[in-house]
Amino acid sequence: MALHFLLDEAAGDVGDAVVLSGAEAHHAATVRRVRAGEEVTVGDGRGLWLEGVVEGVQPREVVVRVTARTDVTAPRPRLVLVQALAKGDRDELAVQAATELGVDEIVPWQAARSVSRWDAAKAAKGRARWTAIVREAAKQAHRAWVPQVVDVETTSRIAQRAAGAGILVLEPTAETALSALTLPPDRDVVLVVGPEGGIAPDELATFADAGATPVRLGGTVLRTSTAGPAALAVVSVALGRW
Repeated sequence: MALHFLLDEAAGDVGDAVVLSGAEAHHAATVRRVRAGEEVTVGDGRGLWLEGVVEGVQPREVVVRVTARTDVTAPRPRLVLVQALAKGDRDELAVQAATELGVDEIVPWQAARSVSRWDAAKAAKGRARWTAIVREAAKQAHRAWVPQVVDVETTSRIAQRAAGAGILVLEPTAETALSALTLPPDRDVVLVVGPEGGIAPDELATFADAGATPVRLGGTVLRTSTAGPAALAVVSVALGRW
């Protein structure tokens, strides 16, 4: 499969030359070692998908001649992952895998039992870190649409999303299995994943009051780094994405 590269302002049509510059050119030329004549794809992360052939390679400039263009429609319904902040790199592992598996939006969640805490300064750095992880994972997965990472949100703000989407709270003690649900094809799906210590009772109550549905994944307790990606796989099958 051809290597894929991202440009913030990618544009072009068949016959045009697209230039990778700066860090993306360095990645293409030095890290991925593309060569003239090699077929690659280039996108803007917002649906534009260009196929092309490398014409020239320099450390800070790679020229690609466009051979085909596709404008990919954004997936509907959207899949949203609300990922609780977690210690170590477990939340980052979840973000990376979720991106590869097709999530459309990622919401950092400051849960009551989150060991990791994002104050104002850390929130900006944390979101930037997650955004960088998402970008690289989207490139690896050859995604035409790069998921958005929004600002860290509170429990009450997340519960408000129930007005326009179906919120599914991953809870090991829930009676209903995620695979048993019938998901409406026209409503976004919001998956809520708690931190290592689980979702606090008052948070579960807040979500329930907003109309969220608690669901479980099998009969085991998954880590916060694996629960979200596992749920995304189940939902993707249910919605016919896979």
